[in-house]
Amino acid sequence: MGFLEEEGSWSLSFAGAGYLGLYHVGVTQCLRQRAPRLLQGAHRIYGSSSGALNAISIICGKSVDFCCSQLLGLVKQLEQLSLGVFHPAYTPLEHIRGQLHDTLPDNAHILASQRLGISLTRWPDGCNFIATDFATRDELIQALVCALYLPFYCGLIPPEFRGERYVSGALSNNLPFADCASTITVSPFHGAVDICPQSTSASLHELNAFNTSCQISTENFFLGFISLMPPNPEVVADNCRQGYLDALRFLERRGLTEEPVLWTLVSEEPPAPVDGTQDASRDRGQTAGRHLNWDTPSVQVKDVPDFEQLSPELEAALKKACMRDPSPWARCRRSGPGRVLTYLLLPCTLPLQYIYFRCRRLVAWLPDVPADLCWLRGLLRSSALEFHSGTKAQLLGLVSLPVTSAPDTGPLQPGAAACRDPSVELRPTPQA
Repeated sequence: MGFLEEEGSWSLSFAGAGYLGLYHVGVTQCLRQRAPRLLQGAHRIYGSSSGALNAISIICGKSVDFCCSQLLGLVKQLEQLSLGVFHPAYTPLEHIRGQLHDTLPDNAHILASQRLGISLTRWPDGCNFIATDFATRDELIQALVCALYLPFYCGLIPPEFRGERYVSGALSNNLPFADCASTITVSPFHGAVDICPQSTSASLHELNAFNTSCQISTENFFLGFISLMPPNPEVVADNCRQGYLDALRFLERRGLTEEPVLWTLVSEEPPAPVDGTQDASRDRGQTAGRHLNWDTPSVQVKDVPDFEQLSPELEAALKKACMRDPSPWARCRRSGPGRVLTYLLLPCTLPLQYIYFRCRRLVAWLPDVPADLCWLRGLLRSSALEFHSGTKAQLLGLVSLPVTSAPDTGPLQPGAAACRDPSVELRPTPQA
């Protein structure tokens, strides 16, 4: 961690996490509270998918209460839909686009240029592109929308950015510059990342894909499932608290905090250091003012009975964001009989809801119809030409016969044919 000695010599990189993006909010709150220099002095903040939203919130100085209310508000809206993400009213991109237009400051593109890096995947060749400069505020919002788009999960036609179609950067580079030693990486999945949950599984197998590595375990499968289909706001809030604890473990392990806090959660006092057990690398770290303490415990959310002692601001924001609508009608819908009645009436209400919300999306799509249809025509044309050329090459390869060279039979007589059966004997023409 010697690169932290020089101001602006490090960067932050947040992985795509879907609805687990609140994990990044917990990490950010811990760094802001206990090591603000890591946020303020970062040369650049990269992000993919929901990690890009957290990156822009850091650059624009959004509060933890704002971040928790926005994401958990979307989770609570999804909880009210009878079919969850399969309901026709589920339009996450439109909701997030509206929130960005309402909440981002007018100079957001100026603040983000040359400090924010958004990972994007160009459609359909799959090349990765990191956007770092933005001419206008609308261009910044469009880049964020492209970073959140998952094919078929968020729609059929990818959004456009600077005249080209892009989808989520998680499909090509989920953790930008993860291989750079001066980049502090953050991911809510168990794996070999600087700030991530420490797995309790005995599996040693890792999956390396899209420039990120994660452990193959049941815990990660569960996290991957709830990143796309969150169960309830309380589970998502626990992931935010876990992000705070993992970031605190990162800081304490590298000697970036004044006192060990995690040891007080699992024991009354930290263990005393044993003389003669420090290696040369640890001694060099202490000389530079920091040391690696690999004995720092990994604390889970269930091990913290009162999380408010660690971060009162984060705990207050999570509790406020998890509060449900107290009206009688909302309580009736959340009750057991209300849910049963909702599912019983679903065959009657779902067709009407489908027609209503599809018409709304069609009206909202009308301004983009010419550009989208032109893009679809070009895509179909290029796909047809590629299929035609490939089929033609295969057919020509099947009908073409190998060429065999004929044996040398000497010079041909004048007037003889250029090709002749070698089994036919050549005789001179008799003179008259």
